[in-house]
Amino acid sequence: MDGTELCCEECGLVVAEDAIDHGPEWRSFEDGPDRRRTGAPLTRSRHDRGLSTEIGYEARGRITGRKRRQLARLRREHDRARIATKADSNRVCGFSQIKGLVDRLSLPLDAREQACRLFESAQNDGLLPGRSIEGFAAACVYTVARTLEVPRTIDEVVANASATDAELKAAYDAMNRELGLPTGPIEPTTYVPRFASELDLSTDVERLARSFIERLVTNNAIGGRNPCGVAAACLYVAAKRQGCPVTQAEAGSVADVAPVTIRKTVQTLSEL
Repeated sequence: MDGTELCCEECGLVVAEDAIDHGPEWRSFEDGPDRRRTGAPLTRSRHDRGLSTEIGYEARGRITGRKRRQLARLRREHDRARIATKADSNRVCGFSQIKGLVDRLSLPLDAREQACRLFESAQNDGLLPGRSIEGFAAACVYTVARTLEVPRTIDEVVANASATDAELKAAYDAMNRELGLPTGPIEPTTYVPRFASELDLSTDVERLARSFIERLVTNNAIGGRNPCGVAAACLYVAAKRQGCPVTQAEAGSVADVAPVTIRKTVQTLSEL
């Protein structure tokens, strides 16, 4: 392809030609300015989707005195003008909370985008007044983690968020009631890889634990039980079968459940 013509590389025959040049109308030279104007892609993780402009700092070393102070004032007023309404301010605060929480929980990159989209939907439906912004941010991250099948417990989310347990549950209940969140029951198998990694167990133990969970599900023996506790108990039994030194206290610690919860599931497995 050369310009607007498609040529044969061997004989030079023009195979096709296009009157429209789909390339850029500018050229960049090594000793000249860079005229690319593509900019950053649109994102839902910013209140303005990343469309606003910013006054940069590139000329910081080339200007001094009154001009530098003037640019500082313009930059400050420009940042204030970007957040025009209280709704934008709430969105900026919520998105900031979501970003930090997603990083601390080690969630996938697309979790931030989906959580911000869910927060914006809750705000557009008028669910925020009278409730905590931090609670909605934590609830959005908790919901998205469950949807992406990398669930985190409520205790884990609260421990890394600025919201309390009650604020998170109130926001989650409001969104589940008004928005109809696509979150079903959490499967214990989704916790197995993470718990096995924290306990430093092999893939054979993990595979055996999954078979134990399937046996419990087949016999309807996990109804009403904590899925974290079920996963940890099956890993404990599987590790014991494979000769790995794991105690009930260690298994309960990674799942944040009491050892008695582990023992109840172990007893159920032994009966089956």
